[in-house]
Amino acid sequence: MSQHLLKRVLKYGVLGSGIGGSTVYLWKNDWELTSIGVVRFGRAAYVALRIGVDYKLSLHNQDSSSPAYRELLSQIHVRSALRLRDMICKNGGVFIKVGQHVGTLDYLLPEEYVGTMKVLHNQAPQSDLTDLQKVVEEDLGKKIGELFIDFESEPIGTASLAQVHKATLKDGQVVAVKIQHPKVKARSYVDIKTMELLVRGLAIMFPGFQYMWLAEETKKNLPLELDFLKEGTNCETVAKQFKHFSFLKVPKIFWNLSSGRVLTMEYFEGGKVDDREYMERHGIPVNEVSRKLGKLYSEMIFVQGYVHCDPHPGNVLVRNTESGVDIILLDHGLYQSLTDDFRLHYCKMWMAMINADVEGIKEHAIALNVGDLYGLFACMLAARSWSSITSGMGNTKITQDETDEIKSYAAALLIQISDLLNRVPRQLLLILKTNDVLRGIETSLQTRANATSFINMSRCCVRAVAADKLQKCHTNLEILKVKLGCQWQLCKIGVYEMFLWLKSSYLGSFIFNIRNAQLLGR
Repeated sequence: MSQHLLKRVLKYGVLGSGIGGSTVYLWKNDWELTSIGVVRFGRAAYVALRIGVDYKLSLHNQDSSSPAYRELLSQIHVRSALRLRDMICKNGGVFIKVGQHVGTLDYLLPEEYVGTMKVLHNQAPQSDLTDLQKVVEEDLGKKIGELFIDFESEPIGTASLAQVHKATLKDGQVVAVKIQHPKVKARSYVDIKTMELLVRGLAIMFPGFQYMWLAEETKKNLPLELDFLKEGTNCETVAKQFKHFSFLKVPKIFWNLSSGRVLTMEYFEGGKVDDREYMERHGIPVNEVSRKLGKLYSEMIFVQGYVHCDPHPGNVLVRNTESGVDIILLDHGLYQSLTDDFRLHYCKMWMAMINADVEGIKEHAIALNVGDLYGLFACMLAARSWSSITSGMGNTKITQDETDEIKSYAAALLIQISDLLNRVPRQLLLILKTNDVLRGIETSLQTRANATSFINMSRCCVRAVAADKLQKCHTNLEILKVKLGCQWQLCKIGVYEMFLWLKSSYLGSFIFNIRNAQLLGR
């Protein structure tokens, strides 16, 4: 064969195999052109470039210290966020997951982006039942009709990666069946690489834009969320670790009807954890819900170091029972395991903030690699102003003005916040997201930043620090001192809690009013 002929064979052979491969790929994806990674990449790259150019041109030669600049910047944020959301909805899958993540970062990103992305929690794509039936048959080897005597066609919940249907087993038990959207896993690798590349490109265009952490976290966590067998294992682990909380309910997993893309679990009835109207209709005390949720997550973060990191309202249900309010925890795909070293520094950081200990805040923030941004870091953790933190958060109620002030930080200090998020240990990133979601629930329930949440956190922090000290004890006397010290601190917290309860009661209010009247009369 001549060299010229060989080149032609190679050229057209490679071209033919490329076309053939693309044809097979499209055929497997029902001839959907957008299933090719290059289409979604091109769409995302175009939007990213358009947003970048908009910022560059619109802000060129503008005085960043003027009120007009801040107003202009807000306008650019709004139109850029809308463009980004439109692209995310068209690309679907992983992009929606990341958009939903952005929509939870209330105090870390500009409000224009967060508010625009929040709607993505209610705009997840819905897969055709025919496509879902294929997934079930491929993974479990049987058709839906052979596995269940009843399977509702309308999903009871739809998310970016999967949707959930109510079904009935042959023995009559009602279950929830979570089925992964058919094309999500196949597209995920290309989509993650797309985001990684675009974030790097924007960082070059805007040196202050350092959000590689977002791409890196997606790259690390998405494969875990796409493995439903891993989710089932997480579900059983959390049920075992927190069995001492009788109010916590976690679905039982039916392993014989589960796979990497299908998860069959116990079905629970309940209302969303942020649905105040549902609670009022069913006689559920809002403060009890907030207290139990805070108690659970304080135990997860400060004591156990095993944290459910997706507590948005669709994943946490509440119900009333004879023994009290139950918290039902769903969607166990994303957990963060904290190292002991990180957990203890984080614990002591919160204790320093609760006690308005500025030196302690500085010490433990530096240990968490924050450096001279310790003040900003404390404000981000607590979602409180620096003046509130230094005057004692447990003694001051959060106001709307303070909330607005904190949210304005995200716009004014965007570069510093992005720098800080790139510095901190990676395990903190999901904790920050979890904190923001929980704060959003408290805001909906109108229990935001009440004293009870700080009391729960204080108790858990005291126990965690004491447990660490006990491990380092060498004599019985040292052990006794640590245990007595821990009990003394817990006792003081209990007395303070009793004082707050008395003050808020009818009798307490009457006594305090008389006392105030006597003081005014002097």
